[in-house]
Amino acid sequence: MTQPANGPVAVLGLGAMGTGLAKRLLDRGIRVRVWNRTSERAEPLAEAGAFVAAHPADAVAGTSAAICVVADGEALGSVLRGPDGVLANGPYPGVLICASTVSPDEVVQIAGDIPSVLDVGMLGNRDHARDGELRLFVGGEEQAFDAGRPLLEMLGKEVVHLGALGSGMRMKLCLNLLMGIEVQALAEVTELAAACGLDQKLVLTTIAGSGFASPVMAFKSRRLGSGRFDEPDFRLRLMAKDLMLATKQAAAVGLSLPLATAAAETHVRATEQGLGDQDCAAVTRALAPKPRTHTETG
Repeated sequence: MTQPANGPVAVLGLGAMGTGLAKRLLDRGIRVRVWNRTSERAEPLAEAGAFVAAHPADAVAGTSAAICVVADGEALGSVLRGPDGVLANGPYPGVLICASTVSPDEVVQIAGDIPSVLDVGMLGNRDHARDGELRLFVGGEEQAFDAGRPLLEMLGKEVVHLGALGSGMRMKLCLNLLMGIEVQALAEVTELAAACGLDQKLVLTTIAGSGFASPVMAFKSRRLGSGRFDEPDFRLRLMAKDLMLATKQAAAVGLSLPLATAAAETHVRATEQGLGDQDCAAVTRALAPKPRTHTETG
């Protein structure tokens, strides 16, 4: 098998993370072939030297590795097994890296009999992806991991092989569950403080500088303080999806997770309110104080 780090490498899906990964590879001198459902997102990468493919099968032609970074399991299944998908012309001979956050069971089912496949949970944002500073948690057979490791080490500062296929997604869901709960907790505290008459920015600065704040809370406090949720680091609808996946995983193993369930419900409600394409910190807008009735004020 050709070593994936030598390229060419396909990147399928050019959201924030996929674009960051493609830029990283181009910066390292790797030949990159890209595909995205809407071709406009590929234009800056084409200018940087990437080949823009018309469909996934075209993107993976002649590559030693393919990285799938699409939104959900349905999109992943379509990219791999749909018309003009990665497997449309037969088995893929390189290392297939599924970096889309989907159900662990779903990634195993979609992968099927693909000979060399890894599922990779990525910890970090688009800047980390572009700069090779991701932390990568990998599931898959040892032989596939050994083949894909040089490429993964080019993309991340930490690469951990967790075990069988699906393990990367399990770790990713655990991490996103923690993040979702933490960001919602920060939003709830902020809304309560503001509703009680405290200065919101002062409250956020205090929290961010305290021993109670995690790094993600300190980071998201700037979002909440500015009230700007466009140009998202992580879309709210994707957080809602991941929280729902985490609660389903919990139910499958007989666990009751009240915080996870509550956070999932809040994020789903926020998505239904039209906040899905904003940054996940926009969950705060689903927590606005309810107007008091005449009876309550009387």
